[in-house]
Amino acid sequence: MSSTADQTDETTSQATRASHDDVQCTLEAVWRMEAAKVTAVVARVVGDVGLAEDLAQDAFVQALEQWPRDGIPTKPGAWLTATARRRAIDRIRRDVNLASKLQQVGHMEELRVAELAEGDFDAALEDIDDDVLGLVFAACHPALTAQARISLTLRMIGGLTTREIARAFLTTEPTIAQRISRAKKTLSQDGVTIEVPSGAELAPRLASVLEVVYLIFNEGYAATSGRDWVRGDLMEEAIRLGRVLSALAPGEPEVHGLLALMEIQASRTRARIGRDGEPVLLLDQDRTKWDWALIRHALAALERAVSLVDPGRGATGPYVLQAAIAACHARARTADATDWARIVALYSQLGANRPSPVIDLNRAVALSYADGPAAALEVVDGLVASGALADYHLLPSVRGDLLARLGRDEEARAEFARAAGMTQNDAERALLLRRAAGED
Repeated sequence: MSSTADQTDETTSQATRASHDDVQCTLEAVWRMEAAKVTAVVARVVGDVGLAEDLAQDAFVQALEQWPRDGIPTKPGAWLTATARRRAIDRIRRDVNLASKLQQVGHMEELRVAELAEGDFDAALEDIDDDVLGLVFAACHPALTAQARISLTLRMIGGLTTREIARAFLTTEPTIAQRISRAKKTLSQDGVTIEVPSGAELAPRLASVLEVVYLIFNEGYAATSGRDWVRGDLMEEAIRLGRVLSALAPGEPEVHGLLALMEIQASRTRARIGRDGEPVLLLDQDRTKWDWALIRHALAALERAVSLVDPGRGATGPYVLQAAIAACHARARTADATDWARIVALYSQLGANRPSPVIDLNRAVALSYADGPAAALEVVDGLVASGALADYHLLPSVRGDLLARLGRDEEARAEFARAAGMTQNDAERALLLRRAAGED
């Protein structure tokens, strides 16, 4: 009898645990999609980005406690938003210093909570897109360091947990938690509010937002450290953020240009990794493994970006130009069909608009295929002499490749060995060491 009872209790426990796990998985998926909306709506109430993020997290915790018991709401996003907004109003009521704010919030906010509670989510959140876009600009505020902007964006806009962000950037949870806490404190102290910059302030602030998204993508595309060369989770999150931005700011060419650039680069993922996890360079890739549906989507985004470029506003932006370069590769069904002359011209235009030794190095690579490795080696040697890329492992890597193509094998192997000693990525180091040994 006791054994049967024990078995029944165990079965009930497993069923409860399975139900709780299912609810948690659903909640995490909903949170990933709705975090930015919930936080943006609350930020409008309290006028403080950091406090809004804390209140949104409180709603998430309440859902973890309540949903397994009461079931998943019909509109979980509306439930989270209504709960977080109620917490915001309760917080205002408790704070004597914010009594005047409550009078400003007043009856309209109470009505919005009621609308959300009744399930009229769409009517209650007609202006949510502007709030979310304002939240994006706040998370990427220039007052924050680049690492803080990345962490805060992944947390508030991407809906990632502290643990997920820490795992993504190969660091500890306390480090990320402290980084996010300091970032929110900085935004609060500086009085940063949820708003979309206008006029002359828009361009530099938008550039900061796009920079953060692209930094996230690049860390996934070619991880700076760790075992894996490619981090698909970060690439996917950056592309998702790019698509959110393209919907929120449909008239900005650089937004569509960045999305096109990321999608074209991501389309090569399957071809970039060999059977044993080793990197496969662009010209050696099996292009039948490229994601041609994603490429078509990216080329449409690029076409949209180009159509929005206004010559009266200045030169074509860097992301549109980089996307155009990536498109030259994407349109070539074989490596030999690549239009290297156009790529050189695009890099020249990009370098004129935004001078950078990294752009010069990339242009040299294109030049080596358009005019031969000797012409490119002159450019690379100039970069070496300048010392501008002294700590950049791709400089000796490119130089080694040019020397190998010129038949100067011993010098080439020395350059590959030097590059291997500079990179922090295990997979890339292994590739460079093989080239240094003359195996590739």
